[in-house]
Amino acid sequence: MQPQPGEQTVAIDGEPIGLHALAERYRALESELSETRDDLRRARRTLRRDRVLKPFQAELLKLQKHLEVHNKRMIVLFEGRDAAGKGGTIRRVTRYMNEKHYRVVALGKPSEENRTEWYFQRYVAEFPHGGEIVLFDRSWYNRAMVEPVFGFCTDDEYEHFMKGVVGFEKDLVRQGTILIKLYFSVTKEEQARRFERRRDDPLRQWKLSEIDVQAQEHWDDFTEKKYDMLRRTSTAAAPWTIIRSGSKPKARLNAMKVILNAVPYEGRDPDMDFVPDPEIVISGAQEISLMEAERIRKGHFTT
Repeated sequence: MQPQPGEQTVAIDGEPIGLHALAERYRALESELSETRDDLRRARRTLRRDRVLKPFQAELLKLQKHLEVHNKRMIVLFEGRDAAGKGGTIRRVTRYMNEKHYRVVALGKPSEENRTEWYFQRYVAEFPHGGEIVLFDRSWYNRAMVEPVFGFCTDDEYEHFMKGVVGFEKDLVRQGTILIKLYFSVTKEEQARRFERRRDDPLRQWKLSEIDVQAQEHWDDFTEKKYDMLRRTSTAAAPWTIIRSGSKPKARLNAMKVILNAVPYEGRDPDMDFVPDPEIVISGAQEISLMEAERIRKGHFTT
């Protein structure tokens, strides 16, 4: 910016700069510095939180080795509303794992060919072989919540799934697969805050889909389907575990504990605390009871 006639100037690198332009440049640099400081504080906070996870990530390596040595199969389902923290937890769980012995599966919209197949077929195609862990970022339970809420399946298709999934999972477990079903539970207010952050942050905007935008409008519909899903599909063979995910760091830590407690692997560190926080982790049966009590008190579900 050229100095205005009569404006006092200073020379920087031999070029005259007006005081007005210099002040503007100073304010811009000050803003950039403030943003950098904020980024640094967030990075330090994330580093501190992730440091707490490292001993448990080391234990997950032992678990992975146990499955490999004993030729065992493990499936972990990560379910929950949009922005509940599923993806971030999966990234922490797998961060140091041997890539040869785990896979993360996040299937997209079914193709026309998929629609002509047995519903479970495209999921079964991704199942683990001996010594492998497969983590499903959303799973066949799309048909229990997302699909019926948004009209992506018929009422008959929904009912066939709900009646068939219990036997499907029972056979899966009976034949030796270790099945862990995690449901990440977030409040409506926290979900809204996370959506707002996605909208405002250019680095997160890719996460915001049209389905996400409608999730708040369909909150009550999702809650009804969540209740039905837990009530009808949480069984002795394949129970649901609820992870309260209002605090992402606590949800990640406790999800790791649940996974580690599913297998009596060798070399478990006796000095570590593997007991899940009861404020964060509850059983599917407990969640059903809490939801039913809430409906009695308020006349409807809210969680």
